[in-house]
Amino acid sequence: MTAVGTLPDLADRIHGGWLGRIAGNMLGKPVELGEVWTRDRIDRYLREADALPLTDYLPEPVAETDTLALRPEWRQCLRGRIHGSCRDDDVDYAILGLHLLERHGFGFSTEQVGDLWLLSLPYLQTFTAERAAYRNLANGLRPPLTATFDNPYQEWIGALIRADVYGWTCPGRPSRAASLARRDAVLSHTGNGVYGAMWAAALISAAFTAPSVRDAVDQALAVIPGGSRLARTVRRVTSLHESGLSWEDTLDTLTEETAGLGWIHTVPNAAVLTAGLLYGAGDFTRTIALTVRGGLDTDSNGATAGSVAGVLTGAQAIPAHWKDPLEDTVRTAVFGFDGVRISELAERTLRLAETGD
Repeated sequence: MTAVGTLPDLADRIHGGWLGRIAGNMLGKPVELGEVWTRDRIDRYLREADALPLTDYLPEPVAETDTLALRPEWRQCLRGRIHGSCRDDDVDYAILGLHLLERHGFGFSTEQVGDLWLLSLPYLQTFTAERAAYRNLANGLRPPLTATFDNPYQEWIGALIRADVYGWTCPGRPSRAASLARRDAVLSHTGNGVYGAMWAAALISAAFTAPSVRDAVDQALAVIPGGSRLARTVRRVTSLHESGLSWEDTLDTLTEETAGLGWIHTVPNAAVLTAGLLYGAGDFTRTIALTVRGGLDTDSNGATAGSVAGVLTGAQAIPAHWKDPLEDTVRTAVFGFDGVRISELAERTLRLAETGD
């Protein structure tokens, strides 16, 4: 294990994680509706706009049918229109996780996660499993019942998108990052939903010290049950990549093998994310572009891929056309944080990483 104090450019790489998460989220947000925005449709949109290969935020839509199908916030997320980040739950939960660690430290309890949701996060800015858990909390239930009562979304992607801060604050310590993420995740998820959070936190943590993207993926696999569907799916992606299969054919194969799970389920999204990371090979632009082009929960996958790639490269190495439009500013629904500077969030995260248990 590498000591935090000896990690090179720790501040820059944590900052890169925040910038990458926000940029990747913004890239995928307009097409975040997996039942409509399939991989083929996303590429057709880009081809019609002469934007393949994708190297920047999404361009203006050419077809009126595409305009009507985009998310309501699309005008604030396209290249040339971005002035600071849009509000999104993929960023809200990273901020809320930071707030949790600052308030309660690394010994926080699952109950304290729930209490902070009720105090700091509006109910109508929660979705699927998080909304079910929030409702259960408000009705007096306590974990683990908050995750299991009247909650059909227990293995969806919500817990995975909450995991980044545990990786950023435990650089090079994937097992510890996964343990923290699990404590958070069980408020609202079970099974592969929890494993997804553990895997993502470990992946981001490993990215600080791993010699390659593949090594980070392998380290993250080690923290979840090897027989889980999530682990088997991630291993399948690594095997197909290693065999020399193209990115397109790899995703075609995984689409068939995960059919029926739905576009917000953790497992197929982890396949898209793993493919984006492996075929992106550490290049920031290629990683988030491939991940978003992979479809499904595009803004969540783009955000996590951007977080990993941003940690790998550091903030200074992220191309300016991804960073500059963000104007170092975040919009968020988390009480007391709207308009906060991205650089401030990174500095506060660094303090936790340096002083953590």
